[in-house]
Amino acid sequence: MFFTPKPKKVASTRFSEFIRNASSAEKKKVYKVVLARATERQQRVLKEAAAK
Repeated sequence: MFFTPKPKKVASTRFSEFIRNASSAEKKKVYKVVLARATERQQRVLKEAAAK
């Protein structure tokens, strides 16, 4: 049998602390903003590609 070593633990990040400790309402608010920005970027990329 082969055993793979466990990954080394790293210090907590602000992101991991947020995911672990934020309320559902806080997470939804952040996800809404992140998804809106990602959608805007994707639309911009598609417009630029169509213009070429």
